[in-house]
Amino acid sequence: MALIECDFKSLVLDTSTATSVILPDGEPVDLGWNPKQGRKYRTLYLLHGIGDDHTKWVRRTLIERYAKAYHLAVVMPQVDKSFYTDMVYGNRYWTFISEELPALARAYFPLSDKREDNFVAGLSMGGYGSFKLAFLNPQNFCAAASLSGSLDLVSMFNDKFEDPTNNFQELAYPIFGGPEKIEGTDNDLFTLAKRQKVAGANLPKLYQCCGTEDELYPSNLKFRDFARKLGLDLTFEGGPGAHTWDYWDESIRKVLKWLPIPANLGISG
Repeated sequence: MALIECDFKSLVLDTSTATSVILPDGEPVDLGWNPKQGRKYRTLYLLHGIGDDHTKWVRRTLIERYAKAYHLAVVMPQVDKSFYTDMVYGNRYWTFISEELPALARAYFPLSDKREDNFVAGLSMGGYGSFKLAFLNPQNFCAAASLSGSLDLVSMFNDKFEDPTNNFQELAYPIFGGPEKIEGTDNDLFTLAKRQKVAGANLPKLYQCCGTEDELYPSNLKFRDFARKLGLDLTFEGGPGAHTWDYWDESIRKVLKWLPIPANLGISG
């Protein structure tokens, strides 16, 4: 596997940014893969949590080793504390993550653009971003996973969710324009899920997990029950665990096993 630090200028963000990319190497020859045939890698877009950056998944988990078994490319972008949103006072991170990044990544690297070859997953804030991509861009992903996701933003920002490292009330203003500006909008996963279900959208398969010792566990149960009532294709796993990298390192292995990718066959014709 190759780990690449990709530094580039984003026109959407109007600034330089960075993305970490894991690419398989060597194994394509063993599998009879010929670059001249134009085959592209299946790709997992792996999203970070609040206060992290594009390097954190590689630094705190064995994602590079895990992805090797599936011959899977992994793209890990940087979005600051944006909640994967076009911020009211800040940058357009939603447009960046949903439009510009995939186009640039496929221009730089041999990544497939087929829906069945693209997946998204993330932890905490990234779990929210993963499901937001699944609901707003269902045509681009066949599967999405949330690990300890911040899925109920209305409650999180309005109930003064306590986190010693973040003041969510203050964050709500630059991101959304205020905590009261979330419910019923494209930033509300409950609204998005219901809207897309009613519209008959071909939504991706969803995977959701959260540890029982996590402060986000009650809100994850709330979303799980809501999704099941809607009839979404959702796999849920609870069990012991907290909001920690030990939990996410174990969980991302489960996500990779859940994805519709045969082990050692992560290339697409």
